[in-house]
Amino acid sequence: MQSSLPTPKLAILQLAFPVLPILSVVLIAVTASNSVHAATLRSPWTEKPVTETKSPFPCLNLAPIPADLTMEGFYRLDDPTHSQIDPVRQAAYTAAAAPVKDDASKIVSEADAYRTTGSHRAAFCVIQQIYSLAQQHSMTGHMSSNQASYVQGWVAGAIAIAWLKVQGSGIPSATQRTAVADWLLAIGKQTRAYYEAHLGKGDAANNHLYWAGLELAAIGVTAQNQDDFDWGLNAYTLGVQAIQPDGTLPREMERAGRALHYHLYALAPLVLLAEFGEANGLDLYAQSNGAIHRLESISVQGLKDPSLFEKTSGTRQEVHLPPTDDAIAWAPPYQRRFPNPLLKQFINESPNLSSLYLGGLAPP
Repeated sequence: MQSSLPTPKLAILQLAFPVLPILSVVLIAVTASNSVHAATLRSPWTEKPVTETKSPFPCLNLAPIPADLTMEGFYRLDDPTHSQIDPVRQAAYTAAAAPVKDDASKIVSEADAYRTTGSHRAAFCVIQQIYSLAQQHSMTGHMSSNQASYVQGWVAGAIAIAWLKVQGSGIPSATQRTAVADWLLAIGKQTRAYYEAHLGKGDAANNHLYWAGLELAAIGVTAQNQDDFDWGLNAYTLGVQAIQPDGTLPREMERAGRALHYHLYALAPLVLLAEFGEANGLDLYAQSNGAIHRLESISVQGLKDPSLFEKTSGTRQEVHLPPTDDAIAWAPPYQRRFPNPLLKQFINESPNLSSLYLGGLAPP
């Protein structure tokens, strides 16, 4: 089976995912249909121009983000399910991650201000700020822990999406475009190295890989880098191939009382990756017999009735209603393509549909 595939593509896959039990053959088989080799890689915002205005917009102040990130995780060290938060560790993590996340939050809010109000000035702020981070080589140094690598990837992905939302403004110069692309490619290289070195371990086979895939897809479009874009789509393939007939994800079901939370958290980057596929003529929603729809259905039903998750995990679930941004911000583009009355209800009830790690508001 492998010998019938084009040799160059197979070589790329083996480099990106060298040891992938069970799913490796499936991944190799479907990647040829996942790849798009267009002259220009597109984002979900590429074909949706903004009517610009001269509305004033104050650029938000950003703190410098260092090259090195130093922080640890926030779950109890004696909890193998990674579902029980340690208040002391959480406080330390929040303090360490706050400056990085605050900067990213400001950037994505400005990018969404441009998309929703047309403010040319808001786009200018985003471009200048991201260019400044690129000049500082922010987040390209030493990551002190797995958690630091996660934050690096989440923030880089959010910033790449913010850039994609404003690049059509015509503001970025060639110098800025090159600097930002090179900076994000350097971060993406670290992300790829991290997950390729951790294959077979939990975070390289669960939601973290899907979030890394979203990061790499966004970087791939920003930098017009086909390899990074394909890496992101490969992560999507791994995600949907892991979805069980009942719609659950085994790795996320291991998270005890946060199993439902992590199903929704895993669904978010998969939906955005499917939207990147749609922008490039790829129907990723149909992949693996539409497995993502099973995940969506069981996860959204879980918000209404978490009994399946409680029975399977053996633990009472944390359910927040109305849904938080982390649980439902992915939903608007999905709902437009695949209407679901219950999902629409949760969208309407949610007080916030902007999620930092999704780069703010989901595609229109």
